[in-house]
Amino acid sequence: MTTLVAPTLDTPLVIADRELRSRLLVGTGKYASNEVMVRAIEASGAEVVTVAVRRVDLDRTKEEGILHHLDPSRYLLLANTAGCYTAEEAVRYARLARAAGFNEWVKLEVIGDRETLLPDTAGLLEATRTLTAEGFRVLAYTNDDLVTALRLEDAGAVAVMPLASPIGSGLGLLNPFSIRTIKHRLSVPIIVDAGVGTASDACVTMEQGVDGILMNTALAAAQDPVRMATAMRFAVEAGRLAYLAGRMPRREVAVPSSPTAGMLA
Repeated sequence: MTTLVAPTLDTPLVIADRELRSRLLVGTGKYASNEVMVRAIEASGAEVVTVAVRRVDLDRTKEEGILHHLDPSRYLLLANTAGCYTAEEAVRYARLARAAGFNEWVKLEVIGDRETLLPDTAGLLEATRTLTAEGFRVLAYTNDDLVTALRLEDAGAVAVMPLASPIGSGLGLLNPFSIRTIKHRLSVPIIVDAGVGTASDACVTMEQGVDGILMNTALAAAQDPVRMATAMRFAVEAGRLAYLAGRMPRREVAVPSSPTAGMLA
């Protein structure tokens, strides 16, 4: 499938020293089958694919495993510490992933509450500092909180990933102001992660000026994941272009779209 957006209309997304054409990153969990997962990832146009280290078999030779179906020469496979509840646990699984043949890139999650799955920001900062010192390139999943985002950047994160809404909720972007503020204040890329449920959510999120979106459940839990992946691909591109174009001013009065000067009497 060819991309909808001409290369001249936007610049690539650059995270650390990695240049990406797609601003949509995707996960691999919850799909009905590996075949559907592969087709959805292909339809999304994503170049970065996350893999939850705690929840997958790291043996690439097993055909029933997720990794068997993901070509590391085609995708940047991003180890994900999903399901980790302490900094120590997250660091351990990041190291395990690298030892098992992953690269030095890691999507870092340290969950603080089992019901809401909201991040433990103290643990997240601790793990970010540890992993950065060991040469990892950390993309840190966090709340939509400016102060934590600033501290993660200072700790060495190569991208900060504030949530749109809680993981798997599909509620869409709940606090556009916070996301815009984080994007405005940080220098590293801002990738919104979690909560985007459908294409309109993705478009609105990208219109805040963020650098990209990571999603999983919105694709895997859709009635047709491949169609939804295609929709999300175009929505991310549309939202990004709309942001770059700059929307018209909002007004509380009607303004004719055609000039009145020179009209026939």
